[in-house]
Order: sequence, then C-alpha cells, then structure tokens
Amino acid sequence: MAANGTILVRGGTVVPMTARGAFFAADVRVENGVIAAVGPGLPADGARVVDASDALVLPGFVQAHVHVVQSLARHRAEGLPLLRWLAERIWPYEAALAPDEVAAAARLGVAELLAGGTTAALDMGTTHDQDLVFEAARDLGIRLTSGKCHMDSGEGAPARLVEDGDASLAEAEALGARWHGAGGGRLRYAVAPRFVLSCSQELLAGAAALARAHGYLLHTHASENADETRAVREMTGMGNVAALAEAGLSGRDVVLAHCVHLDDGEVGLLGREGTGVAHCPGANLKLGSGIADLPGLLAAGARVGLGADGPPCNNRLSVFHEMALAGTLHNLARGAGAVDPWTVLEMATSRGAEVVGLDRVGRLEPGWRADIVVLGPGAWATEPTADPATVVVYGGGVESVRHVIVDGRVVVADRELATADATAIRRDARRAAAAVWRRLGQA
Repeated sequence: MAANGTILVRGGTVVPMTARGAFFAADVRVENGVIAAVGPGLPADGARVVDASDALVLPGFVQAHVHVVQSLARHRAEGLPLLRWLAERIWPYEAALAPDEVAAAARLGVAELLAGGTTAALDMGTTHDQDLVFEAARDLGIRLTSGKCHMDSGEGAPARLVEDGDASLAEAEALGARWHGAGGGRLRYAVAPRFVLSCSQELLAGAAALARAHGYLLHTHASENADETRAVREMTGMGNVAALAEAGLSGRDVVLAHCVHLDDGEVGLLGREGTGVAHCPGANLKLGSGIADLPGLLAAGARVGLGADGPPCNNRLSVFHEMALAGTLHNLARGAGAVDPWTVLEMATSRGAEVVGLDRVGRLEPGWRADIVVLGPGAWATEPTADPATVVVYGGGVESVRHVIVDGRVVVADRELATADATAIRRDARRAAAAVWRRLGQA
C-alpha cells in the first residue's frame, strides 16, 4: 500500500542512529514515504501531525529472524530441546496447518511485530501457503523479507513437509516472481532452506543458485543446538557454518540464525565472508541451546542483527526482550559491560537493516525510508530519562511503543493497530489455533 502523504513527527527526542551517542530535540518530516527533513520547529504545512512529546523517536526496529507462521503454536511447545521440539511439536503443527490457519497465524505474528515497534523483519515460512504470509504483510503494512521453507529430508519430519527439491525450488521461484518488490517495495523474497539436517546438499546448492540468479537473500538456521551441530559434523565431516559455506550459503547475501556452537575457524569464516548472523538469545535460552558468543562474533567482524525467532520457542516477538538479553547475558562470560547498549541498539536498527540487506533503512536522515517508532514514557522502567540507548535497551518494552510508521504510513497510532481490526485478528487466531490443535489431538 502506498505511503499516505506528508507526516510531521513533532516534539520528540530524535535518536537518528547516524552516530553513536547522537540524540537531540527535533521534528521529523516525512513526504511520500521518505524522510524529508530532521530538525527543530519544522512547519506542519498541512501534514498529519504525530505527537512525539516527551518521547524518543527512533528508526523502526529490524528483526533478522522470525517465524510468524508459527504463532498459533505459542505456549504449546514447552520444555523440549531443539530436535525434539521440532519433531514432536513444530513439524506436526506446520504439517497440519490449513490455508486459513496459515493466514491467521501470519496476521497474528505481523500484528504483534508492528505493535511492538518492529517495522522490518526477515521471516521464514513453512513449506506451503507462503502467499498468505505475504498477503498478511502487505495488508498490515510491515516491511517483510520472507520465503517458503525448504525440506527434502529430516528424521521424523511429516510427509507434508518433505518435498521434492526441484519442485520446491520451482515454487520458490514462482513466489519470488509474484512477491519480490511488491507492496511498494516493502516485500522481498528470501530463499529459505530450513537447516542442514533437513536439506540435502543438492537442495542447499540449488537454493543458493536460485537466490543468486534473482538477487534474493538466503536465510537458514545454523549451529543452534549442540546435538544438531554434532549430527551435522558426523554427516558432513565439518561444522555447520562450514558445511553451509561448502554448499554456497556464505557471504553478504546470507543470514544464518543462531550460530551458538561454532569453532574458531567458523567464526573467522563469518567475519571474512560477511555472512549475516541473527542473534536470538531469548529462543536459545528457552530451548536450552546455549549462548552465542556475541562479543567474539563482533570482534571477528561478523555482521550481527537480533531476532526473536518464533512464538513457540520464545513466546513473544519482542525486540525489547532480545535487546535486554543481548545487553546483559554476555556479561556472564565476558564481564560487566561486555556489549554496550549503543551496539545493541544498532543491532536492532541500523546494523540489523544492513544484515537483512535493506537499502536506506535503519537511520533517521533525509532521503532514507520513513520507518519510525515513537517510544512514549508509558513504561515505569524508562523513568527517569537518561542516555537513550541505556533507557531503551535496559528499560524499554512493548508497552513503550506509542506510534509506528512504516514507509511513510502510520500503522500504529496511540498504541492501537491502525491497519487492521486487532480484535478480529485475535479472534481468528484463537479459532484457528483451537482447530489445528484439535486435529492434532491436543485441544
């Protein structure tokens, strides 16, 4: 949907993410989806005025790894490590999803992301009905890069998820032709093999070739869990990241989720190749997978963003939860202040956008896309005000989100979803969840 004219975000403290530590009182003027000016006392001149008084104004948050289609499995996959979690809960759930349930899950996930201040995300769908994920993103107004999941093997995987590799890639190519660049450029396609243990080397190589033939992003999981990593090494003779690189999944057009269990050579490979990493501390803790060495990755020059992963392995799609963990968790191994809050905030904005391959997204400066979040003083933990990165990373929460703008369109206004009926989204999600879990005998 096209941007809706001129907007003036007035009276806030702007944190432009153009330089570490920069913040100042200013207005932000938006024209036709682009930031036209940032400065004090800008004239309204007939613009729609968005109130940012007593609030922080930041670039919209970017998440580098989510699964919106898993939203109906929230609170249904507790207390399991990764491989059992997949085989016993997630794969049966995904295989059972009917088209209307995929749509309901996607709408619930996208609505949660937007209401929580996430304006752009890299998403992985399931093996079927990917058009419905893009339709939800188009209608609700998020900036989404997504793709159907590819699997042609996998111990314990239901038959509906295991596809012929060539046919699966052909479907992805058709999806990309329909959706890459749609929604006024907000929607992009990503080729998304699930992980090494569910994809043959031929499928992984084919995914890499398809993505590069069309300029799509490549998105997969790597080295999330010790048992997974051990199995990959037994199967391939190398580490997970190295095995993916052998199949062509390495470089600046690749995003690997997790990267918890890496050897020194793989860390160096990520830094040298510029492969993107999605740090997902909330999900890694929930599944008992481990703690990725974020300070080590950053020191090696790796490009790192943040991701909440999926509702069944995190129970929330909150970038604030991931920021708080990224800013504190690594102190256990590296000492207090291991990752400073400005670095974390960059990972959720400018660095995250760069990892996901978004052009002119993640900063508030003239000529950049108007993806903006206004954080009001509603959260007790944000008082009293201080350095904005410290306030947001350590004290912020979804309750802080007052307004959200994506591509020059107000999608959340005064804490209410502006692009769809939130009550209907919740109702449809409850009905769809009840139906799918009833079919699975777990009502």
